[in-house]
Amino acid sequence: MAKRIGILTGGGDCPGLNGVIRAVVLHAHNSYGWDVVGVRNGFEGLYEEAYVELDPRRVVHLLARGGTMLGSSNRANPFAYPIQLPDGRVEIMDVSARILQNLAKLDLEGLIVVGGDGTMSFGKRFVDLGAKMVGVPKTIDNDLEATDYTVGFQTAVEVVVEAVDRLQTTAESHERILIVEVMGRYAGWIGLTAGVAAGAHVVLIPEIPYDIDRVVDAFHRRHGRGVSYSIVIIAEGATPAGGDHAVAVKGDATRQDRLGGAGERLADAIQARTDYEVRTVVLGHLQRGGTPCAFDRELATRYGVKAVELIAEGQFGHVAALDRNVIVAKTMDKAIKKLKLVDPAGELARAARAVGIELGA
Repeated sequence: MAKRIGILTGGGDCPGLNGVIRAVVLHAHNSYGWDVVGVRNGFEGLYEEAYVELDPRRVVHLLARGGTMLGSSNRANPFAYPIQLPDGRVEIMDVSARILQNLAKLDLEGLIVVGGDGTMSFGKRFVDLGAKMVGVPKTIDNDLEATDYTVGFQTAVEVVVEAVDRLQTTAESHERILIVEVMGRYAGWIGLTAGVAAGAHVVLIPEIPYDIDRVVDAFHRRHGRGVSYSIVIIAEGATPAGGDHAVAVKGDATRQDRLGGAGERLADAIQARTDYEVRTVVLGHLQRGGTPCAFDRELATRYGVKAVELIAEGQFGHVAALDRNVIVAKTMDKAIKKLKLVDPAGELARAARAVGIELGA
């Protein structure tokens, strides 16, 4: 009987996940003669024993497809898992022991866990319990410390840049301030990278709490030069100085707070201080969907290949990571130790300020 490995995709979806799956299956089959088992819907599939056999014919055309053919879940925390009781109540339980039992039944050479900080944290806990797992970092937020870039980030940036390019003309035509709210949670990589690439006029990110009076002054200066419109990019996690995050849905034991409303809050603050006409656009899940860009296709392929090799080499508890354009192995501890945040005094922020982008502080 051929040896086999497994793969799951956890947390929020993003462009490039199917590229990782494809690379894993092709490399495992072509180079090692291994079979591959796909786990449905992240750790939920390990609990429910929901699997799918993957072979080259099933994955060969996946590279250009967004999302994940395996499905995903950002509420499948195996250490705080919602179980519906016979009386209809939902109880939060630790189901890690059952998942370990199900893993033992699968008899895998190793399991590839594709995910962000939450999924990697679960993987690390299972490795500590004796499971054979390796990781692939993905998240549009690009906030994992272990790697220069995560799968999905660059495509999200491309989506934001295209949106801003389109919004420039309508903002100029109607002489409006147009606020574009982008994802990123507590990291401002999408907002600042897209802001520099798209030529936004104001960019507000979580790492730099903004002074609303300073933002308004930036609009006044533009109007004083005869420029009667402005494009603002605001990250969903951006906060006014001394204020809190805008939360759309409060979290619980199974999920984090869902951020949202930062753009509308900013619009209200601007309109309370000026006569400018303001509109807000929330890009939301547009940033997560659709065809992955060339960079994410390449990165997904390289990560998938490296993950298979980590299993072959017995480097469990490690993740594939990009370090100065070389794919290397780093520990899961490194991936989850802390969030990778934008340095307010770093090169990217300095470049933004140098070309006249107002960062709010």
